[in-house]
Amino acid sequence: MNFLSLSLFFQFGIFFVTSLTSSFLIFHIGKYLFSRFWLLDNPAPYGHKRKPVPLGIGSILYLNFFLLSIFLHPLLSDINQGRLFIILVLGAIVTLVSFVDDLDTIYKFDRASKSDVKKTAEELGKMRRDTPFFVPAKIRLMMQIGVGAIIGITSIKIGYISNIFGWVLYLDQYYVVLGSLQIYLIPLIFTIIWYVVVFNSVNWSDGIPGLTSGLSFVTLLVMAILTIKLYLIDPSPLSQANSVFVLFCLAIFIPSVLISWLYNIKPHVLLGESGTMFIAFMIATLAIIAGGKIATVATVLGIYLIDAFYVILMRLYNKKNPLSGDRIHHLHYRLLNMGMSENFVRYFVYSLAFLFGMAAIFLDKIGKIILFFVLIIIVVFITKILSLKK
Repeated sequence: MNFLSLSLFFQFGIFFVTSLTSSFLIFHIGKYLFSRFWLLDNPAPYGHKRKPVPLGIGSILYLNFFLLSIFLHPLLSDINQGRLFIILVLGAIVTLVSFVDDLDTIYKFDRASKSDVKKTAEELGKMRRDTPFFVPAKIRLMMQIGVGAIIGITSIKIGYISNIFGWVLYLDQYYVVLGSLQIYLIPLIFTIIWYVVVFNSVNWSDGIPGLTSGLSFVTLLVMAILTIKLYLIDPSPLSQANSVFVLFCLAIFIPSVLISWLYNIKPHVLLGESGTMFIAFMIATLAIIAGGKIATVATVLGIYLIDAFYVILMRLYNKKNPLSGDRIHHLHYRLLNMGMSENFVRYFVYSLAFLFGMAAIFLDKIGKIILFFVLIIIVVFITKILSLKK
């Protein structure tokens, strides 16, 4: 039987099952190889009483996506083959730079150091030693801007923004011509901002094992439901092609994120920057291709988008670098500092993300507006509300 003659959703299912199987095998092999070559985290300086586990194994997410993309490529239209190529090239850059940063994390602390308590970011900074793998924050930010800029001058760019208030803002009105290249200025700026925000929001959620991978799984699941809805209700050729491409990518990517989540909860492995940043890149990119539905994805990630802005404001208020790390202001740290268990924090965040993501798909305008303000109140004031109950 010809594979192309099968129904689309059956094809998605085949890719999903194949990815689930390959992800499971590759993660097992990766776990062995990372342990064999001592690519392990150093839990002692952070006060964790556990054995070192493989760190940076999230790079396997890219490997699995790349391998299955070889079989996906012939099934796509010319424009989506080009988009897949862009995703693979930029994804490789994001993963490679982030994996180098993971190597710095692996080697920056003396493995002879012991500790029974978690240290502050300042104390950890004093303990670190120089490594050849250190990637300065400015370089990481430049990478994020560069990725957004490249996407912004391709067919993947953000051409318009729809939102919960019902109107659509078209961005592709002003452009400059450089040779044969037509660059739309406002979409370029918005695309860069979108990538920087998503990269850092997802990265900052990485405070508890399994939190980022679980939140990302929920985000991708909601995106899949949204894309199926768009595929069924919008018969236009462009929308159909975009939806099919996104669903194929999700059929490959969701299983590997699911496997990484299950491995990451205990944790048996740590995804590291390489996994976190590639996940963020895929979320940001597929959200644009799926009809520019960044508002829906922003709602799912709203917990950490709002949390990110809250943390930045608090750091500025305390006269600290807004991009510096701390263990105080992030939502998960605030809940942990109140005595909540890691399991409670994880499933609290997962539940909120899924609830607000589904609401963003199915509620009307008024419902979405109300939900948006409820989300702000929950993220900013949840610890104060729980303190009053105590």
